[in-house]
Amino acid sequence: MSSASSEGSAWLRAMPVVFVLIWSTGFVVARLGMPHAPPLGFLAWRFGFSVLLFVAWVLWSRAVWPQGRAQWLHLGVTGVLMHAGYLGGVWSAVKLGLGAGTVALIVGLQPLLTALWVSLQGPTQRVQPRQWLGLALGLAGLTLVVLHKLGTGLAGAANLALTVGALVSITAGTLYQKRWVAPCDVRTASAVQLLAAWLVTLPLALLETEAVRWHPALVAAMAWSVLALTLGGSSLLYLLIQRGAATQVTSLMYLVPPCTAVLAWLMFDEPITAVMVAGMALTALGVSLVLRPAAKPAA
Repeated sequence: MSSASSEGSAWLRAMPVVFVLIWSTGFVVARLGMPHAPPLGFLAWRFGFSVLLFVAWVLWSRAVWPQGRAQWLHLGVTGVLMHAGYLGGVWSAVKLGLGAGTVALIVGLQPLLTALWVSLQGPTQRVQPRQWLGLALGLAGLTLVVLHKLGTGLAGAANLALTVGALVSITAGTLYQKRWVAPCDVRTASAVQLLAAWLVTLPLALLETEAVRWHPALVAAMAWSVLALTLGGSSLLYLLIQRGAATQVTSLMYLVPPCTAVLAWLMFDEPITAVMVAGMALTALGVSLVLRPAAKPAA
C-alpha cells in the first residue's frame, strides 16, 4: 500500500473522532456568544461569513459546482434543515433560558429517530438487534451525562418546541441528504447549503429587536463558529453522511454531550461526577455496538 493511500485511510478513520471533538464545542461557543447577540442575528452573520469563505475557496480551487437544478434544490433543502432549522432552534432555546442539559438530551434522541425511520424502510435497511442495543445504551449514557442539569426546572412550551423542532430538523436533513443528494464536492455543496440557510435566516433575524454587540467574546465565538464549526464540522458531517449509513453517522451525536461536559470542565471548571463518567462509558459502549461492522457469514 502506498504512503498516500495509507494517509488517506488514516484520515478516514480519524474523521469521526475529529467531527465529535469539533461538534462538541457548539455549546461552549453558545455560552460565549449568546450574551452579546440575538440567536438568529448571530447565525445570519455566521452563515454570511461562511458563504463568503466557501465561495472564495471554491474559486481558488476551481472546484466543480453541483450539476443540475435538482441537486441545487436538494442541497438547499438540506441546508435549511441542517443549518437554519437545527441551529436556529437550539440557539433560540438556549437564549430563551432552556438548560443546556435539556437541549442536549432532546437533540441527543436523533439516533433513535433515525434508526426508527430506517427500520421502517424495509428489510435491506433494517437496524440490527445489536445496533438497537447500542442505541439504547447510548441513550442511557447520554441521560446520565446530562441528568444533573435537569434539576434547574422545566422551560416553557415554546423553548421545548424550539428544541424538538431542532431535533426533527437535523434528523430530517440527515435522512434527506443521504437519500437525495448525489456525491459532489464538499466545498461547493456546503456553499449552496449555507446560502440557503442564510436566505431563510436573514429575514427572521431582521425581526429581532436585540442588537449584535461585537464584544471580544462574540468575535471569538463567531470566528470559531465559522472556521471550526461550519467550515470544519459541517463539512465533515457532509462527508460522513455520504460515506456511511445514516444510523452510524447519527450515533456519533451520542458522543457530543460527554465531550461537551469535558470541555466545560476544562474551560469553565464545571464538575464531572461519577454518574457522568458512568454515562460517558455507557455512551462509548453503545456507539461501538452501532458502528461495529456486521460479522461476515462463514464460507
